[in-house]
Amino acid sequence: MSTMSYMDPRKLSIIAGSSYLVIFFAAIFANFFVLEAILASPVETVTQNHLMVRFGIMAFILTVVFDVVVAWALNELYKDHFLSGLSTYFRMMHAAIMGVAVFALPLALDASTESEILRQVDIFNIIWLIGLFFFGIHLILLGRIIQRPKIIALFLMLAGLMYMVDTTAHFLMPNYEEYTSVFLALVAVPSIIGEMSFAIWLLVRGGKT
Repeated sequence: MSTMSYMDPRKLSIIAGSSYLVIFFAAIFANFFVLEAILASPVETVTQNHLMVRFGIMAFILTVVFDVVVAWALNELYKDHFLSGLSTYFRMMHAAIMGVAVFALPLALDASTESEILRQVDIFNIIWLIGLFFFGIHLILLGRIIQRPKIIALFLMLAGLMYMVDTTAHFLMPNYEEYTSVFLALVAVPSIIGEMSFAIWLLVRGGKT
């Protein structure tokens, strides 16, 4: 019988928390340094800073890898809860969809015009948005599963709801661009507070009796 099923809860918490931190830093680099650079100057970034773009693509791939690790660790940590399996499935769906989205970015390296490059970024963003809807469901379930600390559970559930609202608004509101900053704040604030706090809690307190 596999010894992995009996891994110490404290070790599982450290694995989950550490993986969360890898996801945070990789996503920050890929989103706010690489994607923003491409959007600001598509042709110049892809042609002159193509190495940075390649690192950005690898950073996105890392987020997918460690997303699976987090999903596994949390499932093992909370496997006695009846919602744990469902929560894990939704996070795995998010990781799979994110993996598909990343396929669009290497194609941008072969594009030669601004419109072609931005089209690949748009494809990435659209697929990613769909994945975030499922990630939102995962966070809502996760908040219900962990229950404590209550404030972290609340922020996780709120962040999950905002992810779902944001994706829905993207596809249903023709004038979404007019409210981009509002929706960004609605998603970013509870997400950063909830997920970062949860990651720190996992590293410091998770798995302890």
